[in-house]
Amino acid sequence: VKLAYAVRGTKAVRGSRLQEHIVVGTPGTVLDWCTKYKMIDPKKISIFVLDEADVMINMQGHRDQSIRIHRQLSQDCQMLLFSATFEDSVLQFAKRVVPDPNIIKLKREEETLDTIKQFYVVCSGKEDKFNSLCNLYGCLTIAQTVIFCHTRKMASWLAASLTTEGHQVALLSGEMMVDQRAAVIERFRNGKEKVLVSTNVCSRGIDVAQVTLVVNFDLPVNMKGDADNETYLHRIGRSGRFGKRG
Repeated sequence: VKLAYAVRGTKAVRGSRLQEHIVVGTPGTVLDWCTKYKMIDPKKISIFVLDEADVMINMQGHRDQSIRIHRQLSQDCQMLLFSATFEDSVLQFAKRVVPDPNIIKLKREEETLDTIKQFYVVCSGKEDKFNSLCNLYGCLTIAQTVIFCHTRKMASWLAASLTTEGHQVALLSGEMMVDQRAAVIERFRNGKEKVLVSTNVCSRGIDVAQVTLVVNFDLPVNMKGDADNETYLHRIGRSGRFGKRG
């Protein structure tokens, strides 16, 4: 099975036909390959998958691009939408895109795994949170850790502070190019760094078996400043993967 990687920056030759069986990519680039470069014939796509479908549908740009791809597919094309979380509004929109779907849905209480234990520490500020984090490292045996911050500024400060304390730290944030992010994640996956400090860019789709601890240095909030339960669920799911405890 051959696979093509369709993301921004991937070289595309107008009019050339892909020989790969599977295309994995972002909606915008896949749409360009279908319409602008004519590299993919959408009528020949037999299975169309949206991973993290709630984000794809909820974000205006991704939603419009996904709909434009969907409109070009054949009626026989099978559509699959996956996500750990679906708000009701997103689910209703998904049902319009995929009429008469078969829905496999977990009960709310089943969305968090029993293998993931959750604790909280009451802190008064970032310095207090940092001291509590250092105390955790002093009393626990930790393989690898993912730490989430709300802003790039906070993530940079925390990464620098942990490095000063002697930790091997990688930093991941949204302004990095795709290849830069991939390089950081690959180094972390290979154990070159033991701590990954990240913004929400790493809250979904990152599988590293050695991660035993996830720290919400800043709790996730939405654009209105309210608690973002879905993002929290995705974040803690970076640990306890592959049947392991976290």
